[in-house]
Amino acid sequence: MREFDIVIVGGGPAGMAAAVGAYNKGIRSILILERDSELGGILNQCIHNGFGLHTFKEELTGPEYAERYADQVRALDIPYETGTMVLDIAADKTVTAISAEHGVEQIKAKAVILAMGCRERPRGALSIPGFRPQGVYTAGTAQKLVNCEGVNVGKEVVILGSGDIGLIMARRMTLEGSHVKAVVELMPYSSGLKRNIVQCLDDYGIPLMLSHTVVDIKGKERLEGVTVAEVDANRQPIKGTEQYFECDTLLLSCGLIPENELSKNCGIKLDPKTNGAVVDEGLETSIDGVFACGNVLHVHDLVDFVSEESARAGESAAEYVQRGCTSDSTEPVKVTAQNGVRYTVPALIHTGELNGDVHIRFRVTDIFKDHSIVIKSGETELVRRKSRILVPSEMVDIIIKKDKLIGISDDITVGLEEV
Repeated sequence: MREFDIVIVGGGPAGMAAAVGAYNKGIRSILILERDSELGGILNQCIHNGFGLHTFKEELTGPEYAERYADQVRALDIPYETGTMVLDIAADKTVTAISAEHGVEQIKAKAVILAMGCRERPRGALSIPGFRPQGVYTAGTAQKLVNCEGVNVGKEVVILGSGDIGLIMARRMTLEGSHVKAVVELMPYSSGLKRNIVQCLDDYGIPLMLSHTVVDIKGKERLEGVTVAEVDANRQPIKGTEQYFECDTLLLSCGLIPENELSKNCGIKLDPKTNGAVVDEGLETSIDGVFACGNVLHVHDLVDFVSEESARAGESAAEYVQRGCTSDSTEPVKVTAQNGVRYTVPALIHTGELNGDVHIRFRVTDIFKDHSIVIKSGETELVRRKSRILVPSEMVDIIIKKDKLIGISDDITVGLEEV
């Protein structure tokens, strides 16, 4: 059985940043396991620009951003194995993996970092009536086919869901010569970034139909068209508002789900709101020595935030190993979301032994204008920050100074107050 100080599951931006973070903290026995044929994860198919503005202070494409981190991994001589699928992670941090080179093997780790990313919500999870014809794709699958395989999936396109991948694919399909008839969104607001709405829809004259959804799919062998209807406040279709769009392609951009099957099998406690692990300020899960970061923890809007968070996970895993594989034994305080905040990461903070300031990241439940973000512990106000607008599509990052948290024993609440 091979042994490493830290085994990282996933070689995308999260896994690579975690490896670099752990290395910079002094750990040299690191192994990255990646199921694809190369490092980079989903970034390898994201050929559009807009990455790296925070991390590298310049605008990069997805493959360029991934290559920057892959170059760091190679320069530091951090071992990585591609074409390797992790099958199981035991509570004692034994990782079972399979590959063409090693077959099925068990790898013993002192600490494990989960960086498996997320997957798209498929049609089966959306309960759309109709047949199952050719021409219905998730937006990410279409992106892979167009950008990596050189296959244009259709000519007349409707996109359900206004997530960032869907918005970007509206532009990409247009540039490929397809006609995107509409982007249909169930909610009264877009679930994508404002800049993507402007650059991918407005600049190309593609309509965004808010508070609408697809209620029927026509076509048995090949998609012939979809019926779109307006929805009410309860997100139920309103009779008499139906519109029919002839199309040969329907792209689904209806949310992302963290890849947490390994986490569940390992017995890690999951947050029902994020579908990711419950973690503390060091991104350690409910199992000692197992850490989570990136989109497997909660879905991010910017890969720069993924890299920053994952580097912290790598540093925390390194500190865990250097302490002799012991976790903080003090009782943590809970971090609770309320008053317009949907969830927080972390959900727990060990205020007795903090190594530095604590990042709290969260998303809001709706659009809020002229509100203050208020973080309290009991009656003690830790942070108050005014925001002109808060939207569900943009993750918020608040830093709480270490000196304000030390000795706090009451639970911490994160909420919004109207200015």
